[in-house]
Amino acid sequence: LAAVAKWTCQHVRLARCPQEWMTCLDQCRVSTPASLYLLRVLLLIIKRGIVMQVEKNQILQALEKHFQEAIALSLDLSDHPELPYEEYESSKKIAGILEEAGFQVTYPYAGYDTAFCGYLDNGDGPSAALLVEYDALPGIGHGCGHNLHGALSVLAGLGLMELKDSFKGKLYVIGTPAEEENGAKIGMAQQGIFDGMALAAMMHSTAGGLSIPDMDVLSLRCYVVDFHGKAAHAVGAPWEGKSALAAGRKFLDLIDARRECFTPDVHVNSVILDGGKAPNIIPDFCRIRMEFRTDSMKKLEVMDEAIRKCADAAAIALDCTVTLTPGLSDFFDMVRTAPLENTVAQLLEKYGEKVGTIDLPSGSSDVGNVSYHCPSIQPLIAVTEENLALHTTDFRNACRTDKAHQAMLSGAAVLTELFLKIYNEPDFCKKIANSWETSLKQKK
Repeated sequence: LAAVAKWTCQHVRLARCPQEWMTCLDQCRVSTPASLYLLRVLLLIIKRGIVMQVEKNQILQALEKHFQEAIALSLDLSDHPELPYEEYESSKKIAGILEEAGFQVTYPYAGYDTAFCGYLDNGDGPSAALLVEYDALPGIGHGCGHNLHGALSVLAGLGLMELKDSFKGKLYVIGTPAEEENGAKIGMAQQGIFDGMALAAMMHSTAGGLSIPDMDVLSLRCYVVDFHGKAAHAVGAPWEGKSALAAGRKFLDLIDARRECFTPDVHVNSVILDGGKAPNIIPDFCRIRMEFRTDSMKKLEVMDEAIRKCADAAAIALDCTVTLTPGLSDFFDMVRTAPLENTVAQLLEKYGEKVGTIDLPSGSSDVGNVSYHCPSIQPLIAVTEENLALHTTDFRNACRTDKAHQAMLSGAAVLTELFLKIYNEPDFCKKIANSWETSLKQKK
């Protein structure tokens, strides 16, 4: 029995991960019933908790090999901003970096000209995806920091490639265009790209000195609402007209009348795009673009019914007709996973970040769509101590500083260690999956 135990210890130290420990034990040849019994016990212990540990300094060393390359990528993206669905040079550059590092790259990907997928098949194990953003804003450039946190995801992918001897599983680094518009993650989620994954993650740049473990978001639906009436001379024969503009205004009035009964998470915002051509003509056409948000897709459908009632009532009252056409694909709210958020908070502190609490949702993101298909998280990484608004030139400039680059390194370290836990700790992976499934059921 002592000999069997000694043999086991020697081989466990040599193996890289639990699967290889199993193989080592299976190769042991013993004949006595007592020895076989001991081996079964040892196998059970390994299955239930012995995991491969990668030290903090190993993770940082792996990332530092590519840190300067990631800084250069971030600055290059900032210097050459490209608008949503026009990120040809940005996506080509990132795809080239991944391919050179050893990833199997598909480009274009998933029906998007500027999307890509870098793939590492590192044996049997969980599948997980790093999400990369790189589109910019018109007139401002990278005022949302996509250059910085896009490079952060790439850096985490390169670090995991360096550490591939320390885990088993499948790693995807997916380029997701047009987050600032009709985000590509929405279509990718609809295609089932994230189905069955153990984790999909990215970070988002923020300001104010506090990094946040996750970003909660609201579901969003957008309609273009067209009212059709009948034109007439506004003075000579107004009784012959049917004012589409009056119908549009009444539609907005009816929505306002319902606001006092909205729950705090409900937001409805509208603009009139076309209300007529001249004041002496009864408008025969009115176009309104509107968005409404809630904290779950279930409640979004309830609000959808209310919006349609307001539109139909306004049209009937003014003898007009109305049509509602989707202006965007639906953005989903976030299916949050508490154990995942708690782990990220601990990792942010571990790598030197000041950690704040998760704010109430105040916007929408296509990461929410991903979260309805697999456990997902989008922590916020602080790139500056200043309280700067996103989508500004000040924030754009803050994402080019040494402070921002150090935040990129810390954020990449957090994602790298998080992915290693998913790959190497079956109990943790199962805990995340169970918590996510529970949260998903509560949303439906």
